[in-house]
Order: sequence, then C-alpha cells, then structure tokens
Amino acid sequence: MSAPAPPSAGAFPSPPGGFAPAPPPSTRRNAELLLLAAAAVITTVSLFLVEASQEQSITWDIAKYGLAYLALFAVAHLAVRRFAPFADPLLLPIVALLNGLGLVLIHRLDLADQQTAAYNSWATPSPDANQQILWTALGTLVFITLLIALRDYRTLARYSYTLGLIGLVALAIPALLPSAFSETNGAKIWIRLPGFSVQPGEFAKILLIIFFASVLVAKREIFTAAGRHVLGMEFPRGRDLGPILAVWIVCIGVLVFEKDLGTSLLIFSTVLVMLYIATERVGWLVIGSGLLALGFIFAYQLFGHVRVRVETWLHPFDDYNNTGYQISQSLFGLATGGLAGTGLGSGRPSQVPFAKTDFIVTTIGEELGLIGLAAVLMLFLVFVVRGLRTALAVRDSFGKLLAAGLSFTIAIQLFVVVGGVTKLIPLTGLTTPFMSYGGSSLLANYALLALLIKVSDAARAPAPVRKKEPAPIADAQTELLRRDGGRPDAGPLT
Repeated sequence: MSAPAPPSAGAFPSPPGGFAPAPPPSTRRNAELLLLAAAAVITTVSLFLVEASQEQSITWDIAKYGLAYLALFAVAHLAVRRFAPFADPLLLPIVALLNGLGLVLIHRLDLADQQTAAYNSWATPSPDANQQILWTALGTLVFITLLIALRDYRTLARYSYTLGLIGLVALAIPALLPSAFSETNGAKIWIRLPGFSVQPGEFAKILLIIFFASVLVAKREIFTAAGRHVLGMEFPRGRDLGPILAVWIVCIGVLVFEKDLGTSLLIFSTVLVMLYIATERVGWLVIGSGLLALGFIFAYQLFGHVRVRVETWLHPFDDYNNTGYQISQSLFGLATGGLAGTGLGSGRPSQVPFAKTDFIVTTIGEELGLIGLAAVLMLFLVFVVRGLRTALAVRDSFGKLLAAGLSFTIAIQLFVVVGGVTKLIPLTGLTTPFMSYGGSSLLANYALLALLIKVSDAARAPAPVRKKEPAPIADAQTELLRRDGGRPDAGPLT
C-alpha cells in the first residue's frame, strides 16, 4: 500500500511576499473581565455570609451594594478596554476584590454598630457602607478621568516642579491651620470645613513621587557621581547629599508639626527606594537609613507624643485603659481569630477602636483568621509585583521610576499598617489601601491605580510599525527598455 501523496503547494497558498501575517497582539481584556466577575461573586457571597451569620433577613442592602459594585467596575473595565487596552489584566481585578472585601467588612461593622445602638437605646447610626460606595464611585470617576485625559504619562514630567510644589503645599497646609480645622486623635493631617473634609497627605505622596521620578531622571549625573568607596560600597559626595537632606527635613517637619509618623515614614522610605533604583548604589540606602534613625531619635528625645507611641508599642498593657487600649484589643482580636477565623459576621471586631479605618486588618484577622489575612496580603503582594514588572518592562526611565515608586509606596504603606496592628512597629495611623473606610485614601489610591495602568499599557503595547518608505531614485532597480517601450525579453510585438 503506497503512502498518501503530499499536499500540493497550492493547497496552502502563501500570502504575497511569502510570509504569513503576524497575529494581532493579545490585550488580555477578556481575562480581566473574567477575573472581575470572580471578584464580584466573592464580594456578593461574602455579603450573604455576613447577613446570615448576623441572623438578619436578606435585605435590599445586599442587592444595592452588589449592583453598585458591578456597575462601577463594569464601567472601569470598559474604560480600560478603550483607553488602555494593553494594560496588565491583573491590576484592576485585584483592586476590585480588595475594595469589595473592604466594603463587606465595613457593612459587617455597620451591623455591629446598629446592634450596639439598639441595645443602648441610642439613635441608629447611618451606615458607613453607603458612604464607602459613594467614595468608590468618585474614585472610579477619578480613575476614568485620568485614563482619558492622560494620553501619555510622560507629559507629567514636564510639570514635575509644579506638581512637587503643590504636593509640598498640600502637605504643609494642615500644620498651618488651627487645630479645630485640622486635628483628629492628636494628628494634624486634615483640612476640615463645614460639610467637607480631606486628608491632603494622601494626594501629596503621589505628586511627590511624580516629582522625584522626574528629578532623578533629569539630574541622574548628580546622584551617580563618583564618591568614596567604603567597605566595598560607593557613597555619594558630600555636596550631592542636598536632595536627600531636603526630603529628610520635610519628613521631620511632618513628624514634628503634624504628629504624623506614618506619612513621614512613607514618603522618606519611598524616596529612598527610588534613589536606590535610579543609582543602584547601596550607599544611598545606608545614608538614608542613618538619617531615618537619627530623625526618630531626635523626635523621641524632644516630643512627648513620639515617646508615648514608643512606650505604648513596647508596653501596651501598662496603660491598658488609656493609650494601650487600641493595640491591646487588636492583639486580642487577632488571637481570637487564630488560624481559620471566627467566620464573617461571627466575631467581635467592633471592640477594636477605629476598626473600619486604621484597624481593618485586625477585623480581617479575627473573622477570616491567619489564612484569610495571608490571602489578602498575597493579593497586595501580587499587585506590587505586577507593578514592579511594569517598571522593568517599560522603555523610558521616567516610567520605570514612576511605576516603581507607585508600587513601593503601596508595599511600604501595607508594611507600616500590618506592622502597627501586630505590634511589630509603633502605630502610625495609616489606612489599608483600597480597604479602609475613607474618601481621601480611596480617591488617591484610584489615581495611583490609573497612573500605574497607563504605564503598564505603554510597557505592554506592541512597538509601532513604521511605514516602509519608497527607496530613493539612486537605489532603485534599473531596467533596460526598448525604444518601442517594451522590455528586451518581452518578445516581438504583434
């Protein structure tokens, strides 16, 4: 039996030129949509579990929160599909799930507040979950506006000094205002007006990251100039320490005049990491760490509120009913949760002061346990890693530093928050990104997400195809023509 004849050359015709056309680049938007659907399912099921564990009937609140959640992130997905089609498909779904879980926990604490009010015959408080949905809607609006208006993120570098000045002014305003308009729980970090309040430090950190990314690119020769070698490390010259000293002075000013340990630590650490990324010199990390330690020793010796924070961190149970109450209740809640948690709606997280804001991580640890808290931290880790991958993939230096700075500020903020509620470091008063209750934090973090998605879109987009220009006349192929207009090999005319 003879073998079948091979297919003829005409069975699979080649396109003109002999090469098959390249497949269209994948945008992975359908994968993003699938992950958003999974985040919506997890959020909705979690809301049902909260209602069921509280022995409540299924109320309109679940449908209201679920529908609002779906509508907001569907619109956000459509905006990414239209204005950043090649962006990383994991960034938006991770934020959606974190925001959804935060909404679930805030709703669960609302139910606890209503039960406490009913038991004590107090007026029923308005649910904060409604306000959180409103802030999420405004954050989504900021996100979409930046995607549309910011066609090229590199234009931010042109206005870096203006943005940096705005960031410094925003950072300084609460310190200049009277305490009645700026102070809450001992920290002067707010601008409070009738019917309006904002925490400008949340926006200042993003503006300062843009400023430092631009300066590090424009003045790179200053930061990379040859200096002294000590113990195998290259240190910068003394006259080049001006920028890091200026940042150090600003952060010390925030710590002294606004009593805001968290923001000062966050800004200085982010700038220090960006300096290392731009120069690849360990010497900057050594100098920065020394300045950081010197600043906190200086603040501890001169200012009472810093000493109180440190003493509470070291000995929380010595003043249990006063300064140590927050951290003590946080530790009790985490211990109650154990490995698997008490279950959504079955714990007592409302016993911890500021459970919806500064201590929402404790709420996660109590009701979802170490397993649930580790899962949430893993989501943040994936978000940061994808941001750093964007920084590695993008082609321009400004985009690399911008993406790295935005990613590291989330990582540092999460470390400070989790370290504070677990007594690893002193409490700082920072909120958990995308999860804690509050408008300023949500709006600023959605702006951060929009910038990161724009950089990711530029990093993952295929290189533009240049149009093939016609060859110059001098390089064109020549042909010998007959006088009658035909070619020599064309044969006789008929």
